[in-house]
Amino acid sequence: METSQDRTIVPADYPELKQLVWSRDPLRPIPAGEALAIYERNWRFVDEERLTKREADLIRDLAAEFGRGVLLKSSSGLSRLPKSIR
Repeated sequence: METSQDRTIVPADYPELKQLVWSRDPLRPIPAGEALAIYERNWRFVDEERLTKREADLIRDLAAEFGRGVLLKSSSGLSRLPKSIR
């Protein structure tokens, strides 16, 4: 049985996440919680205009699962999810 702790994300499947992990292999799966942490730490580099619906849904789901519905943005602190990804 897979738990949320076991869930992995392949960064190459999500354009903005792929850019954020430029220093590692984007085909290597990473734990879902780590994916959220990468988005949060590097949000200032995320181009919200380029987010696909699939990636926006992923971010929303990760924030709901690991962040109690809150996305921490490194450039502006604590924030509810942007309307574009609700």
